Amino acid sequence: MTRLLTHLRHVDLAVPDYEKQLDFYAGVWGLTQVAEDSGISFLAAEGSPEQYIVRLRRAEEKRLDLISYGAATPADVDTLAEQLLAGRAQLITRPGTVDTPGGGYGFRFFDVDGRTIEVSADVATRTHRRIEEKESIPVRLSHVVVNSPDLDRTRTWYEQHLGFALSDSLASPHMGEVMHFMRISNQHHSMAIAKGPHTSLHHISFELRGVDEYMYGTGRVLRAGVRKIWGPGRHLAGNNTFSYFLDPHGNTVEYTTELERLDEDSWHPHVYDFSQPEVTDQWGTANAMSEIVAKESFNDVDRGCFTAPPV
Repeated sequence: MTRLLTHLRHVDLAVPDYEKQLDFYAGVWGLTQVAEDSGISFLAAEGSPEQYIVRLRRAEEKRLDLISYGAATPADVDTLAEQLLAGRAQLITRPGTVDTPGGGYGFRFFDVDGRTIEVSADVATRTHRRIEEKESIPVRLSHVVVNSPDLDRTRTWYEQHLGFALSDSLASPHMGEVMHFMRISNQHHSMAIAKGPHTSLHHISFELRGVDEYMYGTGRVLRAGVRKIWGPGRHLAGNNTFSYFLDPHGNTVEYTTELERLDEDSWHPHVYDFSQPEVTDQWGTANAMSEIVAKESFNDVDRGCFTAPPV
């Protein structure tokens, strides 16, 4: 199908301890709070033209509120909505005015696992700046990874309904395929789908300026006492660096840089055996991948499946 999505805009989280979560993202993690209203905060990356890349909402239960993608034009938004309806996807809203910072034109719908997805166009850009050398704060949102109990069903749905393409997969002789890296541009992945015991958020990844800034950031977060799960290292699939931490509500967040850009005309997906240590970490500097590390990113069962967020 024709690719109508352009990029990842933001990831929205609901949490019971709103103040603690806000202190983490607007403090040690390095985002900038740009707006707040009645228990909802919008957090931007200083190097990104997006109005915000993370939204936090005060709620009784932890959940993933939504994942938001951009489209080039309102006409593309309308076309995508029509295609989703024709494919029997469940729309939450019809295309119309978006009532969040930057405005725009968009709509929301459920994916095959019940996550709320938003697509929008004509969102005003935010004044941003060049991140300086040794400045260890996020430049932009890099990618999001979700857990699915039916890996191939979710992959097929995103290919058929949203125009994602497969870049690479991870597998092992004992477990079969466990992750699909999916793209909507020449960026190796804007999303990945991990095999998990339930539908949930796996991790949110934030791009830093370069390897030096990524290492400074990793060290800064470690010195702040934030629990590190895995890293620092460099993956084979995507060729990006990684340092994974837990936010105060147990969501995994990643600092990364140098995610691979592909020649889409000549690219052929690989299936990498993640039981080989050089696949998970080319450098050999990270703590070894293990079941304990993997389970940290299973996260809690998402309470938001097929339930739209209130805002």
